[in-house]
Order: sequence, then C-alpha cells, then structure tokens
Amino acid sequence: MISYQNRQAVLATKHHKEKAISGPLRDAVGLSVIVPPDLDTDLLGTFTGEVEREGLPSEVVVRKARFGMAEARLPLGIASEGSFRPHPELAFETGNHELMAFVDDEAGTVVVEDLFTLDTNFANIKVSRADDLASFLVRVGFPAHALIVVPNDRIRVNHDERVRLVLDDVPDQQLFKGIADRAALTLAVQQCAALSGDGIAHVETDMRAHLNPTRMRTIAALAVQLGRRLATLCPSCNAPGWGRVAAKWESAEGAGLVVVSETMGCASCTNQQVVTRQPAMVRGATRVNG
Repeated sequence: MISYQNRQAVLATKHHKEKAISGPLRDAVGLSVIVPPDLDTDLLGTFTGEVEREGLPSEVVVRKARFGMAEARLPLGIASEGSFRPHPELAFETGNHELMAFVDDEAGTVVVEDLFTLDTNFANIKVSRADDLASFLVRVGFPAHALIVVPNDRIRVNHDERVRLVLDDVPDQQLFKGIADRAALTLAVQQCAALSGDGIAHVETDMRAHLNPTRMRTIAALAVQLGRRLATLCPSCNAPGWGRVAAKWESAEGAGLVVVSETMGCASCTNQQVVTRQPAMVRGATRVNG
C-alpha cells in the first residue's frame, strides 16, 4: 500500500503558501512539504497579467506542481492556483475558485481538489485622489490586505471566466504591487492618476497569497480537504486519493444550486461510485468540489 508518511513533496510557490499547506498535509498523511529557494512560479502566469496564464486553471495547477518537482528533483509535487469569477447563481457576487494539485509520479497519479467560496475581499475601485478610498480600504481590510495600483488607461477588461486585472504593457514604474501602508498608497494613486490619460488610478486588491490573509485562509481549508482525500483509500485497489471527481448540481426554487449526486472516484484505478445526496444548499455558503 502507498504511504506518504515521512515522505517529502515539493510545493511550488513563491508566496509562502507553505504556511497554509504544510500543517494539514503533515497531519493528514505525514507528508513533509519543502519549498525550493528562488522558485519563480510567476513564469507560469501572474495575477496582474504581465505573464498570461496559458490553459485552464486545472491544467496550470498540475503544470506548476511539475515545475517544482523538476526543480527539486522529487517525484511528489503540490501546487495551488486561484482565480476569481462571478458566482454562478448569485448576481453581483464574486468568489474565489481555488485549486490544489498533488502529483505522484511514482504511482502515476494526479489528484486535483477545488473549492469555490464567497469568502474573498477581491475588489477594485477607480479614483482620482487617495482621499476617495476611505470606505474601500475598510471594506477590503487594508493594510492587512495589500493593494495594487496602476494607471486606469493601462488596463483592459478580461471577459473570460477569471475576473482579474489584465495589464496592457505597463512599465514597471507604472505598476505598484504589494502596497501595505497609507503613505505608499497615496503616492501610488497620485502618480498613476497623473500618468493616466483620463486622470484616474485603478486600485485593486493584491490577491497573492502572502499579501492576502483571506485567500491564505481559503488555501488552508483546501489543504485540509486535499489531505483528507489523500488519507482516504480506494475501496477497490486500496490506493490513496479516493474522493469526489464530479458532482451534479441542480437549481432548486428558493435554495439556489444544490448537489443532487456525486461521483466518487480513485486516483489510481477506474473504480467509480455514484452517490445520491440530500440536497445541500450553496447559497451564502462555501461550495466545495472534488
């Protein structure tokens, strides 16, 4: 039987996600998480769009895990990938869709867990003066949560499912990331508004995990979910990684989206089982997909 007790897995991150992921995986299956120094995962894509993410998030998160595995020369790899998009049922609500991959090249298995939650401070605002930011700063939890500022005429709207900032060839001196104090924010807004043709600065939450405690909390919850799945053995082949691989959702009057059935599957063999569920309401709660 495969065991991950006292094994090492590389976590592909440059944003200190080990703070959220190491503990849950150690507690669940005894896995030790390491992070290669100077690993630049921004090469695979950035939230601010200077490096465009190629492929679906589910593809990128596995690619990122393998990126770390190649660097550390280990057969076990972990990565997470987040995106922000509208809730499928609730108008004007944006949620955090977080994915986490575990790759085991020795066993030839890949497990991807995901979580969709409305617990996010993802937001943006357009202002000409820093004084206009007062209520926004309270709403997004500044300065505990950092901000990004860029000239408004340097961005373009991204119309795919990922709701995030996309920059249009912005020079480094016009892009301010990781702003976590009021003086730096005021200066950035002044400079970006002056450089923008419309006199407006675009201010947005910095969603990188080490600068966004709310997102880091979601990553920790997903690590618990992944650990629970790795600790669950397939009833057919006894391999770790048994869990939900698909779910059927339906709209229920007055209840939003509900789960009516789940397909449980194995990461190693073809065994699957469909389980009918009592409807679990999604509205106003965290949605979890396996």
